[in-house]
Amino acid sequence: MALDVGGLVVVVVFYVLILATGIWSSRKSKKEEEKCVGSKSEFTMIGGRNINVLVGVFTMTATWVGGGYILGTAEAVYSPSQGLIWALGPLAYFITFLLAGLFFAKPMRSQRYVTMMDPFQHRYGNSITTALLLPALISDVLWVACILAALGGTMSVILGLSSSYSIALSAAVAITYTLLGGLYSVAYTDVIQLFFIFIALWLCVPFLVLSPTSSEVTPAAFFNQSQFALMGELKLEHAGKWIDELLLLALGGLSYQALYQRILSAASSTQAQVTCFAAAGIVVIMGVPSVIIGAVAASTDWNQTAYGLPSPFARGEAGKVLPLALHYLTPPWVSVVGIGAVAAAVMSSMDSVLLSSASMFTHNIYKSSLKAQASDRECVWVIRVSVLLVGLAGTGLAFAEDSVLAFWLMSGDLIYCVVFPQLICVLHCRCANGYGATAGYLVAVTLRLLSGEPLLRLPTVLLFPGWREEGGVIRQYFPFRTLVMLVSLVCIPLASSLATLAFSHRLLPRSWDLLASQGEEERGKEGNDGKPAVNENLLAISSTNC
Repeated sequence: MALDVGGLVVVVVFYVLILATGIWSSRKSKKEEEKCVGSKSEFTMIGGRNINVLVGVFTMTATWVGGGYILGTAEAVYSPSQGLIWALGPLAYFITFLLAGLFFAKPMRSQRYVTMMDPFQHRYGNSITTALLLPALISDVLWVACILAALGGTMSVILGLSSSYSIALSAAVAITYTLLGGLYSVAYTDVIQLFFIFIALWLCVPFLVLSPTSSEVTPAAFFNQSQFALMGELKLEHAGKWIDELLLLALGGLSYQALYQRILSAASSTQAQVTCFAAAGIVVIMGVPSVIIGAVAASTDWNQTAYGLPSPFARGEAGKVLPLALHYLTPPWVSVVGIGAVAAAVMSSMDSVLLSSASMFTHNIYKSSLKAQASDRECVWVIRVSVLLVGLAGTGLAFAEDSVLAFWLMSGDLIYCVVFPQLICVLHCRCANGYGATAGYLVAVTLRLLSGEPLLRLPTVLLFPGWREEGGVIRQYFPFRTLVMLVSLVCIPLASSLATLAFSHRLLPRSWDLLASQGEEERGKEGNDGKPAVNENLLAISSTNC
């Protein structure tokens, strides 16, 4: 396919606009930083806790409305084996934000934490926190790789541009403005990107719906089995898998630092909750164009287009159905606008992931474990270097799309199975301690590995009800990920209570209590002389006025 020079120019102009917005917001952040009493490193991570509520809503939504959300929703609706009922993204993310506003925003923001790992560090100490942080960091790096790879494939379809060039260009722009202004640059560019995604995709919809090669797409068409089953079918034997994947997206989404970075940047707990509730509604609206595009693609007679037969699904290109529909069913200038929307979606997710990873590493590993006496200026530079390294790592892995996708899915499993139950217990279970956290961690990781993973060629040792062998590969249709998560959730308070009981009743000598059975916070209430002591980490956060 020949290079579309005009389309490439339009995309470059869009990138320049985003970069200019990032530079402007970085200058704005410097002015706001002068008014802030807190440290510069915390200002970079959480924007001085004074992000405007409207900007907060947009940056929260834009982080989740990424390339995977847009392309994945269209793919699910289009695929004959799935349909709308398997397009889980909009429903799952609605649940994510709703639960975040109800149960997580207030306890996190009211304690004035800086990252989502702070409650673990205050209660369990550095070692356990580092173990819990590793799955989150790995997941973020692979998230960057996957969304960049998706963008590369999309640009190659519409513009005829090598995926390598598009990946490198997009990564360079996102890394640059994230380095310049921290959360302020990320938040304000997210506003521009979200507006562009919304306008661009809705601009493409009329041209797709009116395409002469497609059947009429109406709400009734989703249920018209004689025409094309757009709604899809959920068989009883697949119900467990559907529930598992829905909860993996919905509850697993509550375990990402990118979510809490927006919550912790709010001016108050109430504003943080409002931000979550507003994002819950907007994220569903942002998925509607992708649903329509997938439906149009499913109703299209591809033999009447330049794409020809077999169809994208038959060629194994269902994942590219959105750019294919834009390219073959709309005028060239419309498809270029559509690729701009995908690029905006990718960068709106990438910049958030870069900053969240850098924030966790700097605040919870470098400052807390590696160099406690690090200056504020040094921490700012560590954040910048971390952003660069995570970006380069994700960009490098983006060229191995298939393997990265497999590892990213596995890391998503770990976030859901390992980190989510730990987060619930550290926030809402007062009895949880280091022994319970360690037991829950080991149990979750062990059970998940024994459950097998075909994408990683992990052998299946635990066979759950409803398993089937398909093409020599064992498929689990039981919601085993959710079961692993629940087992870990029960194990944490149970093991914590047993450890506390053993040490408090002298069943075990107190000299063996290496993980502080009463928790760091409880143990910190008493000094060596029996008088109340002060937790210095909590004081440091509480004294920050930004």
